Amino acid sequence: MVDTTKNTQIYSTWGRKMAKPVNPNVAGKVISKAKRPLLVVGSEILMDEKLVEKTISIAKKGIPVAATGHSITALMNKGIDAKYINVHSLATFLGDAKWGGLDGQGSYDTILFLGHKKYYLDQVLSGLKNFTDLKTLAIERHFMQNATLSFGNLRPEVHLDALDEFIDNI
Repeated sequence: MVDTTKNTQIYSTWGRKMAKPVNPNVAGKVISKAKRPLLVVGSEILMDEKLVEKTISIAKKGIPVAATGHSITALMNKGIDAKYINVHSLATFLGDAKWGGLDGQGSYDTILFLGHKKYYLDQVLSGLKNFTDLKTLAIERHFMQNATLSFGNLRPEVHLDALDEFIDNI
């Protein structure tokens, strides 16, 4: 088992409500029990073909995908029905309980993040944390203090191992 709960104080400021560090097996179970999860993918997945493969594996588990930045280019023609949207616009929509979702099937309850720049995602997660009741799960390589649950700060090879374990537990 990959321990992703260590190393959470780097680049973090402590506030009233902090993310709880989570191991990949628990994160996978959280997603598998979610009624309506959404995977939000950022363009940082393009930095490593293995991250693209992990993203596709997660999507093939039946989780809808919102592609932000230019991450959609990695998912086109791969059998993934990803919808393109700007991450800040998506955060605004997620805050609206009456929003029908990217597919018109209703609101999401658990939002999963992978492949974003830390400083962009931290702001998005701050808004979601403070103005919604959504559960947010960051399976990023860096600890995301404003998520509900987050992996700790991981080396790239450990992050890939953690993602494998996460996928196995969905």
